[in-house]
Amino acid sequence: MQIIFYEERNFQGHSFECASDCPVLSWYISRCNSIQVITGCWMIYEHANYKGHQYFIKRGDYPNFQEWMGFNDSIKSCLAISQHKGSYRLRLYERNNLGGRMLEAMEDCSSVYDRYSHNDIQSCNVFEGYWIFYELPNYKGRQYYLRPGEYRRFSDWGAPNARVGSFKSITEFS
Repeated sequence: MQIIFYEERNFQGHSFECASDCPVLSWYISRCNSIQVITGCWMIYEHANYKGHQYFIKRGDYPNFQEWMGFNDSIKSCLAISQHKGSYRLRLYERNNLGGRMLEAMEDCSSVYDRYSHNDIQSCNVFEGYWIFYELPNYKGRQYYLRPGEYRRFSDWGAPNARVGSFKSITEFS
């Protein structure tokens, strides 16, 4: 796992190279305008301690913050995503605390509403694999990283509301 953060666009200015999770990037760089992902997949966060807007990025060059769909040059923490070998499975619930109607998925879903006739997901249980929830259909909008475990309310995965428009498993680690 290797990622390089640059303070300026087009990989210029002061940089910081990282090989694992970092809860406070501001100790090393003051802002982030470009990123090179050398290996692995990462979640980068707008605020320290894995808070604020989240962005999934994989191997490649991101010469400015718009390339990772960022709102600004504020990236203050990052998580390295381990490769999962095996199956992917989660359950979505229409109510808090894993209550109400339950929907199970083992594959990506480009439109929660089209598949399940609603898109308010109040809680979820990730059994296997790593997943990204998207606020809008077709893998657009705000992103939320989910690891195996119970998420008893949408705020547990960092969302401001229960809207899940689409979701996909993280399987690509080139």
